[in-house]
Amino acid sequence: MISISQSDASAEVRSAPRAVSRNLSLDRARTFLTIVVLVHHAVIPYTYFGHTDPASWIGFDAIVLATDSFFMAMFFLLSGLFVWPSLRHKSPGWFFLDRLLRLGLPFLIAAFTVIPIAYYAIELRQHPDSSFAEFWRKTVTVGPWPSGPLWFLWVLLAFDLTASLLYRLSPNLLDPINRLSIRGFDKPVDFFLFLFAVTVIVYVSSRLYFGVNHWFEFGPFSVQASRILLYASYFFIGAGIGAANFERGLLGANGRLANSGWSWAVATLIPYGALWVLIAVKREILGNPGLLPHWYEFLYGIFFAAFSAAILFAILAFFLRFKRAGWSVLDSLQRDAYGIFLVHYAFALWIQYWLFGIDLPAIVKVVIGLAVTLATGWALTAGLRQIPGSQRVL
Repeated sequence: MISISQSDASAEVRSAPRAVSRNLSLDRARTFLTIVVLVHHAVIPYTYFGHTDPASWIGFDAIVLATDSFFMAMFFLLSGLFVWPSLRHKSPGWFFLDRLLRLGLPFLIAAFTVIPIAYYAIELRQHPDSSFAEFWRKTVTVGPWPSGPLWFLWVLLAFDLTASLLYRLSPNLLDPINRLSIRGFDKPVDFFLFLFAVTVIVYVSSRLYFGVNHWFEFGPFSVQASRILLYASYFFIGAGIGAANFERGLLGANGRLANSGWSWAVATLIPYGALWVLIAVKREILGNPGLLPHWYEFLYGIFFAAFSAAILFAILAFFLRFKRAGWSVLDSLQRDAYGIFLVHYAFALWIQYWLFGIDLPAIVKVVIGLAVTLATGWALTAGLRQIPGSQRVL
C-alpha cells in the first residue's frame, strides 16, 4: 500500500512564499525523490522475498529495503522546510484554503479515480470476470479502500494544519531547532545526532507498540501506525530548519554539509549492512516468525533510524554541492514531478499486470515498467497542466 513523495512536497514547495527563495538544490533533491518513488513501485513485484510476479531478483530487495527506510521521512522533512515562512506571510484562512487546494483536492480526486483504476489491475488477476463498475462501487462503499501512495497527501495536510495552530500559539516554538540548525552550518554531525536521537525515540517505541504491519485506516485515509510519529518529527524538524536563518543553517549553500564529500554516503553502509544482518537472522535463525521478539524489533528500529538519518544527509549533501551547477536532467522533470506522483500508480500497476504472463527477466520487466510509467505519467501531467487553473494545483 505504501510507499511514496516529495512529489507531494513539490506542491508544498511551490505553494510556499518566496521568503525562502527557490533553491535549485532542493528542487533537484525532491525531483530525484520522485523518481525514487517510481523505482520503488516498479521493483516491488519482482523482489526475491514476497514477489508477486514469477520473475524476481534479490537486488530489488536491496532497493526496496533502502528506499522504504528513508524516502517518506525525507519527503516530510523537505515539505516542512517552507511551512513557517508561509505561515508568517499568510492568514490562517488563506493558508488553510491553499493547503486544501494543493493537497486536499488532489487527494479527493485521485482517491475516486486513480486509486480504483490502479487496484482494479490487482482485482482482475484474482477475479478475471469482475467489472470495473462493480469493483469501484464496492471499493468506495464496502471497502477496503486503499489509498496507495496518496496517503501522504492527507497526512501532510494534517501536519500543515497542526503547524498552523501551533504557529498561532507561538511563532517562536521551533526556535530551539532553528538554533541547532545554525549550529549545524559548521557542525552538521551535531544536527545528525539530534535527528537520529529523535528518530530512535519516536520510531522504536512506536514499532514496539504497534508492530510494523498495523495501519490506521478509515476509508481512503490510512497511515502506517509505527511511522506516524516519525513522519511528524521529520516534518517539524524540517519546519524548524526553515523557520529562519536558512542560508546560515544546516542547509546553507556554503555550510559544512554542502561541502561534505562521500563521508555521509559511507556512513549509510554500516546501518544498512546491519539491517541485512538482522533480516538474515530473522529468516535463517528465527525461522521468519510472524511475531518477532522485542529485542529484534528494538535493534531493527535503531539501525533503521541511523540509516534513515544518514542517507537523508548524504542526499542533501550531494545536491547542495551542485546548487550553482548548470543544467541537470532533473530540471526538465521538476515542473511536472508532483503530477507524475499523483497519477503514476495506476500506470505502474497496469503495466505490471500486462507483463505478468510474459516470460522476461525481472530486470527487463522493471526497465519496461519504469520507462513506460514515467513517460505516460509525464505526458498525462503535461496535458493536465494545460487545463486553465490546473497549475494552481499541479
